[in-house]
Amino acid sequence: MKVLMKGNEALAEAAIRSGCRHFFGYPITPQTELAAYMSKRMPKIGGTYLQAESEIAAVNMVLGASAAGVRAMTSSSSPGISLKSEGISYMAGSDLPALIINVQRGGPGLGGIQPSQADYWQATKATGHGDFQILVFAPSTVQEMVDLVSGAFDAADRWRMPAMILADGMLGQMMEPVTLPEEDGKPLPEKDWCANGHQDRREHHVINSLYLTPDKLEDLVVERYKRYEQVKAQEQRAEEYLVEDADTVIVAYGASSRVVRSAVNKAREQGRKVGLIRPITLWPFPVDALQKAAAHARNFLVVEMSMGQMVDDVKLSIDCKVPVHFFGRTGGIIPTPAEVLGEIEKLA
Repeated sequence: MKVLMKGNEALAEAAIRSGCRHFFGYPITPQTELAAYMSKRMPKIGGTYLQAESEIAAVNMVLGASAAGVRAMTSSSSPGISLKSEGISYMAGSDLPALIINVQRGGPGLGGIQPSQADYWQATKATGHGDFQILVFAPSTVQEMVDLVSGAFDAADRWRMPAMILADGMLGQMMEPVTLPEEDGKPLPEKDWCANGHQDRREHHVINSLYLTPDKLEDLVVERYKRYEQVKAQEQRAEEYLVEDADTVIVAYGASSRVVRSAVNKAREQGRKVGLIRPITLWPFPVDALQKAAAHARNFLVVEMSMGQMVDDVKLSIDCKVPVHFFGRTGGIIPTPAEVLGEIEKLA
């Protein structure tokens, strides 16, 4: 059965149905409804909801809960994620899984509360200090927000690393019909590494990100990056729309991809061979899909609600074999299908 839900609330309900019973957050527009929803639901199901005194406190509570082996989550918006970055780095350095939701707003600084995609670099390149990556998923509909939550939790557990769902104010605030997953009641996978009390039945576990011996720290980082190579090979996801014969391939994710799809349909009506590649995972970036398209495309066009933060990843993915162009709006302005169609006509 489908229900009409706001994106933020759908994310929260999907997390609960994925086995998350521990949420720590702090209010900030445009994601506050997510935390508000958790505050109502968690006490009714025996879960934990705690509004921390700050974003920094919230993310470190997630670290502690994850270290104990439970599924834990936090959510925020752009400036709040910046405050959480130290804790995310600590989780990555401790090989801890967790889910972080970023419902982006315009920046830098306090910026504005309108939709944005200007946190791409932060999510994929510099979520915090040190050598590490996190999994990054980019939904384009409220239904996909729901669908990606469970997979993000599972991938975080599988690879022992933090995962982020990178949404934006448009997706967080819009309402669409969604089909929610059933709660199957199955126990979550046991985490034999967690620190939840050994009760004299196993060795003592220590969760730590501090290593004062350089050789030991280097070995751990190198091992982590070997794991990242496996993630790249197994977790890439992208949607391809009318790409098979496209001369111009547009790359767009999240809310921008909805605008681009309308422009692609209009261009096709005009007889132009245009297609869309929509990255679903921003890290690992869907290199394979872009390389395949580069074999026949004459142009790539990147469309973002930013100043072009994804452009370099597209260029690197196709080894600069095909010209890569950019069109974007920033400051909280959403590009229109007519504007994207105009850019397609320029390339033609």
